[in-house]
Amino acid sequence: MDTLTRLAATIAARRDADPATSWVARLHARGVPVIAKKLGEEAVETVIAALTGTREELIGEAADTLFHLLVLLDAKGVTLDEVTAEIDRREGVSGIAEKASRSE
Repeated sequence: MDTLTRLAATIAARRDADPATSWVARLHARGVPVIAKKLGEEAVETVIAALTGTREELIGEAADTLFHLLVLLDAKGVTLDEVTAEIDRREGVSGIAEKASRSE
């Protein structure tokens, strides 16, 4: 089992824990809008770290972003396997061609 799969399983296991002792449970208790906002904040911090921070800051912010993305996916009932299947489906397809194939 890889790191992200283990993390996704941990997030699922903590979803219904006590919000006083679990960050994941606290986020879930506050709802999808709060989780989405937190993901957005972490994404912005990742961008800032990429532009002005150290390598270590970027690594830390990227980890925070991935964590909060997995929390959001869990809250919406989307599995990591579904996301990786979509990535697999896109493998070998030009990013330009893939984007053009989407209905806008």
